[in-house]
Amino acid sequence: MTDTEATRDILTIEDLHASAERNKQWGRWGPDDEIGTLNNVTPEMVAGASRLIRKGKAFGLAMPFDSNGPHRSGPHSRRFNPIHVMVRSGVDCCAPNFQPMGVYASDDMVTMPLQAATQWDALSHIFYYDKMWNGYDAINVTNLGATKCGIEKTRDRMVGRGVLLDIPRFLGLPWLPDGYGISIAELEACADRQGISVGAGDFLIVRTGQMERCMAQGEWGAYSGGDAPGLKFETADWLRGNDIAAVATDTWGVEVRPNEIEGIVQPLHWVAIPMIGLTLGEMFRLKDLADDCAEDGVYEFFFCGASLPFTRAVGCPINPMAIK
Repeated sequence: MTDTEATRDILTIEDLHASAERNKQWGRWGPDDEIGTLNNVTPEMVAGASRLIRKGKAFGLAMPFDSNGPHRSGPHSRRFNPIHVMVRSGVDCCAPNFQPMGVYASDDMVTMPLQAATQWDALSHIFYYDKMWNGYDAINVTNLGATKCGIEKTRDRMVGRGVLLDIPRFLGLPWLPDGYGISIAELEACADRQGISVGAGDFLIVRTGQMERCMAQGEWGAYSGGDAPGLKFETADWLRGNDIAAVATDTWGVEVRPNEIEGIVQPLHWVAIPMIGLTLGEMFRLKDLADDCAEDGVYEFFFCGASLPFTRAVGCPINPMAIK
């Protein structure tokens, strides 16, 4: 048995249903709530997090938004890398017959899926059958967007105490192998080794090293939708029990792939987003932050990952910041 195989559990659809019922938090913050576990962050927590800024060092956690991203083209691909186009340029300004109309300038535009690179999943992104977060009907997401739980509802809530759990460094590895499932026991042991607590209102960031491995190898391979290290399905109970505000990783989909329940794509998403109300962040670039945390032994920081308030969107691109 390989190390990867040893980390896999045998789970069934009944396990998914049991976890969904056990972790369901519908109504916890009232019948009209649309932001879920972000309610765990209080103004006092935000003020306390600001006091974690001691050396004024900032880390932008977004990957480059360009055509060299991880998404592969193909007949079944729903996402593609950002396409950047110049609307007008300096070359235009230097053309012999250019008409400046009072200003010499350049402009550009980007075409991209909102979840093409570093991003948040909104609570309207994943359904539990025909229901979304807080028991809203899935039909609230139409071809005009999400009338409930759109990403714009979180525009001023993605700020507070950030905590990094560096799992491969804890295990003495440069990165985790694809298919490696991170257990509750490993999350807790890593936090203990790092001398850090994880609790209510925290923005939890889990490093697997997968993005770094792809960059070191010079190719993305199956990063987008393929096998990956990530959180085990069992961690739903731990994330809910600790009242985490949001969780993010450096992988395409947060949870371990191949997924742990046959025939179910992203089972942790099924429970985390529509049942727990937990916002998930994906494709965070963590190398520089992780190296700095290892150097100074400080794994907590002020975190700000403000959502771009695209009206009725089910996700959005971000440049999250960790400031130490």
